[in-house]
Amino acid sequence: MNMQNDPAAFSAPLPPIFHPGFSWMRVFAMVRRYWFLLRSSWPRVLDLIYWPTVQMCMWGLLQTYMGQQGGALARVGQAFLGAVMLWDMLFRGQLGFSISFLEEMYSRNLSNLMISPLRPMEFVSSLIIMSLIRLAIGMVPVTILAILFFGFNLWGLGFALAAFFVNLMLTSWTIGIVVSGLLLRNGLGAESMAWSIMFLLLPLTCVYYPVATLPDWLQFVAWCLPPTYVFEGMRALLIDHVFRADLMLEALAINLVLFAGAICAFLAFLRSSREAGSLLAGGE
Repeated sequence: MNMQNDPAAFSAPLPPIFHPGFSWMRVFAMVRRYWFLLRSSWPRVLDLIYWPTVQMCMWGLLQTYMGQQGGALARVGQAFLGAVMLWDMLFRGQLGFSISFLEEMYSRNLSNLMISPLRPMEFVSSLIIMSLIRLAIGMVPVTILAILFFGFNLWGLGFALAAFFVNLMLTSWTIGIVVSGLLLRNGLGAESMAWSIMFLLLPLTCVYYPVATLPDWLQFVAWCLPPTYVFEGMRALLIDHVFRADLMLEALAINLVLFAGAICAFLAFLRSSREAGSLLAGGE
């Protein structure tokens, strides 16, 4: 029987999230596949660095201008470059996850993966690792340039940077997993969500301004989003020189709940796409 042409072949029960047969060998085999695709195309590598560098230069020059004004404006200006670099971590983390998933859809390879021994959580794990690799390629050179051009040392934040990074990555993967599930179920017709959904969070997570700036009813929404705690914590650290561990712990708790919900949603979307046979279509 040709399983690639039989929708019923995709209706088998899904394994549990933490299946005893989970294999890191299969995970790293997928990571190697994505790594070979990336390193074989210099425009893809250049694109990872290009936009973060442009963002850093633009906001770094704005910070320089505000610093020349002196006073409170100078202290606020220091937070802009930190905000844009943390935002790029969040955005690039999600994009790195989603682009690797889209590679499989563009090549119409999802159906082959789903009938292979590869388990859904192994697939997700490989996308998470690839997200970190793509983020490192894009952001490490930019942080070095920020030190050379503007004297802003993101690495100097120390433990605070680690707390910011963990929370931002969990959020980016949560969104990437949900977007991948929607792509599974709806095909490439939902591709634009991979590029645009993060910008819905841009005003709500208060990247460039305090939560108090929002109307009262929107402040409640903002505090339901983990990145809001990160950007508030970043401003407290750079402007007031206070590390808000309470904000980081609250963000982590919300992130863990949302991440678990995203995994459940992805498995539900995968089950639905198998039953509907949309894995075989893969188009719009």
